[in-house]
Amino acid sequence: QVQLVESGGGLVQVGASLRLSCAASGLTFSGYAMGWFRQALGKEREFVAAINWYGGILDYADSVKGRFTISRDNAKKSVYLQMNSLKPEDTAVYYCAGRYGSTSPEVARYEYWGQGTQVTVSS
Repeated sequence: QVQLVESGGGLVQVGASLRLSCAASGLTFSGYAMGWFRQALGKEREFVAAINWYGGILDYADSVKGRFTISRDNAKKSVYLQMNSLKPEDTAVYYCAGRYGSTSPEVARYEYWGQGTQVTVSS
């Protein structure tokens, strides 16, 4: 079956960096657009970034543009989220998601989800 496994979360201070990883198995990874979403306590899950199958199309939420970078390695079946200049409002559980076809900022359009990794930014 399809599995997406996130790693790399943790507790950091304001201004620090983290790199999240998501390892995929059970799917033809190169055919899927991959996204990162996040959900803060008491809030709805929201779009962070997405990348198309060959990495030529990158989409970002306005709140992370210029600070976060999404990338992928199809040979390793992995997608990454480099997060720089972290702010307290970036605190959330971060989820990796996959959908066959093009990128999308909509939660409902993604077929597969990981279990999430906690990112906490302390001031």
